[in-house]
Amino acid sequence: MPSTTRTRRTRTAPDPRPGRRADALTLVGLILLALNLRAAITGIPPVLTTLQAALHLTGTQAGILTTLPVLCLGVFAPVAPSLARRAGTEAVLAGALALVLAGVLVRTLPTPAALFTGTLLVGAGIALGNVLMPAVIKRDFPDSVGTMTGLAMTLMAATGALAAGLAVPLSTATGWRPALAVWAAPALAAALTWALLAARRTRRQPPATTPLATVPPVPQTSVLHSPLAWAVSALLGLVSLCFYVLVAWTPQIMSDEGYPTAEAGAMTSVMLTIGIPFGLAVPVAAARAADQRPLVVTVIALKAAGLTGILLAPQDAWAWTGVLGAGIGAGFPLAMTLLGLRSPDPATAARLSAMAQTGGYLLAGCGPAAFGLLHTLTGSWNTPILVLIACTVPELLVGLVAGRPGFVGAR
Repeated sequence: MPSTTRTRRTRTAPDPRPGRRADALTLVGLILLALNLRAAITGIPPVLTTLQAALHLTGTQAGILTTLPVLCLGVFAPVAPSLARRAGTEAVLAGALALVLAGVLVRTLPTPAALFTGTLLVGAGIALGNVLMPAVIKRDFPDSVGTMTGLAMTLMAATGALAAGLAVPLSTATGWRPALAVWAAPALAAALTWALLAARRTRRQPPATTPLATVPPVPQTSVLHSPLAWAVSALLGLVSLCFYVLVAWTPQIMSDEGYPTAEAGAMTSVMLTIGIPFGLAVPVAAARAADQRPLVVTVIALKAAGLTGILLAPQDAWAWTGVLGAGIGAGFPLAMTLLGLRSPDPATAARLSAMAQTGGYLLAGCGPAAFGLLHTLTGSWNTPILVLIACTVPELLVGLVAGRPGFVGAR
């Protein structure tokens, strides 16, 4: 019976080589993939005012622009496992990064239609990469899930902070179009690397004689009916909701509190920068711990403290954004690490990742728009911030379930 279970899991995995030892090129591919999963999104909010003026965008269009990529992360996430099962993980990642490259270039064209089309392509490509990255780590680095997840999260945080920090200076020095186009270079390098990995895989492994489409989708059903899977998904969604709301609106919140525009933008960059070391340390600590619930409590306490501080003492915003940087910098990597830790094999990791990111990012995608709407209706940032603080309560409840030891699908 145990051998039957292993066979079924192998045949439904995104790639037929679970647990193999990865080589240097795969590591390079993972690094380049991580470099492209956040920068193309975080580089937009700091220059949103410039884009509005240059392309004559309305306030509603600007809100949609900040929400669209996050919604794409949820909308396109479900197709990643099935695409990888049919075409191979490497080929799908090469295509995903090609979408990111195309999107970055398209949205530099000076029309609103190109800006939104390019953002859609960027979101779709990042969605596929987001879903398959935990499966790649589980498959190629099975003994180093925490370390490799930490490396990926650190690179994502670093490039996200760099994109946010450089957006305004680059736009001022060269114009908004070169400031957006600069992220085409890492996307091109990553797409070529994964295309090379896909070609090598095709040469070394002929297609399976049994069509994968004929395999009964029993494991997928067990994931969808798993309370643990839903808890992990809800945790990722609430963590992402807070992250994207703060990335989108922190510059505006701080500007309205009287800080200069450049300083308000710098706060966002510093907030993201502070999270970089947590992106490495938290996954490693989570993988080594038998129980991740203490980490969950600590992360949520940091976020609640930072948000409360901004609400009650905005004059100390630099200190509170630092606390928030630690909270959101640790929260997202912890949720992503749990995708691997709660999965018994790469196939389950891919399905859990797709499930969590579909619901999670659809929830998170509504966050910036809802946050802005609350501000418009109330004329103040106090109510939206109170709502974010309230969200830490359900986040704690689902986090305590997700952090408990166990595997999705286990009886």
